[in-house]
Amino acid sequence: MKITKILTGFILILTFVMLTVTSPVKADDLSNGAKIFNLQCAGCHGGGGNIIRRGKTLKKKALDRNGYDTLEAISYLVSQGKANMPAYKERLTPKEIQDVSEYVMKQAEKNWQ
Repeated sequence: MKITKILTGFILILTFVMLTVTSPVKADDLSNGAKIFNLQCAGCHGGGGNIIRRGKTLKKKALDRNGYDTLEAISYLVSQGKANMPAYKERLTPKEIQDVSEYVMKQAEKNWQ
């Protein structure tokens, strides 16, 4: 069971790395990421914040501090979830996870403005 989870995580990370390397971020992808974020994430992470755990925001400084400062790390977190955050691997496609992760990264770089 544990090996299956590890392999699943590895395959997801590899998929996201391949998508990232082979295709630059497009405006359509960011637009789709914004839509997904507003539907799935904004309830807890509106404006890049976190209504459940203050220190676990999506602001650049918090992402850096918590080790989620790469697209791969954000994608993995979205896929697998952690603590109070649910996993979205069963609700979103790999492409949707990639799009929302890219959106979060771009917004963090702009300080969510």
